[in-house]
Amino acid sequence: MTMRAHIPGRPGAPGGPSSPGGPIRPAGPFIPGLPIRPGQPFRHDEPFRPLHDPLPPSRIWQPSETDPQAGWQAKLYERLLAKRIVLAAGILDDQAATRLSAQLLTLDADGGQPIRLELQNLRAELPAAITVMGILDVMHAKVHGCASGETAGPALALLASCPQRSAYPNATFSLTEPSMSFDGTASAIAAREQQVLRMMDTFYYRLAEVTGREPDEIREDARRGRVLTAAQAVGYGLIQDQITREDT
Repeated sequence: MTMRAHIPGRPGAPGGPSSPGGPIRPAGPFIPGLPIRPGQPFRHDEPFRPLHDPLPPSRIWQPSETDPQAGWQAKLYERLLAKRIVLAAGILDDQAATRLSAQLLTLDADGGQPIRLELQNLRAELPAAITVMGILDVMHAKVHGCASGETAGPALALLASCPQRSAYPNATFSLTEPSMSFDGTASAIAAREQQVLRMMDTFYYRLAEVTGREPDEIREDARRGRVLTAAQAVGYGLIQDQITREDT
């Protein structure tokens, strides 16, 4: 028997119940796939589809070959890497975590000079964040994490794993509870849930380690969805200072 599990905080997997607030509508009755227009009849035999197709994860740190801007982007990233600056923006999934880990390890092997890790509007899947945490923990070079925009959920683990942590004045930090969904047999789901709970503990204990707070306090803040400004993050212990004009 196949079962499906869902950790609160993440939209349900395909085939599961719709998440609250997720509008749905049928495909067009006359031309499948086209949006339905006012005045067109509703047909119950048409499949339902989301009102808006979900956005694909951002492919970061590696320009697409089909992107007309890829040429200058590739040169820009090469110049940043030459200055030991790594840019992380968008959604950190498994593939992006692999590329980020490769860049960090390459720079670490090139020498012990400091590395600047720029986190821009970064969100992360929990397993991907745990992967990069492990890389940051064993690097010889000192990594300076610099956050801008919103850093949310498990992505905070990357920032917390940097020995030096700063933020631009506009930065915000969203403490949110990590979430995952998966399906399979009852025994597979039980094993997977235990693995997720261990990863969540790793995430909370890392934040507790750098902030000097109790893990349960941080866990409760995440459940409430607490948001910190850059100044509040300094007081919370998440970052050490704000970046000023003189620092750039």
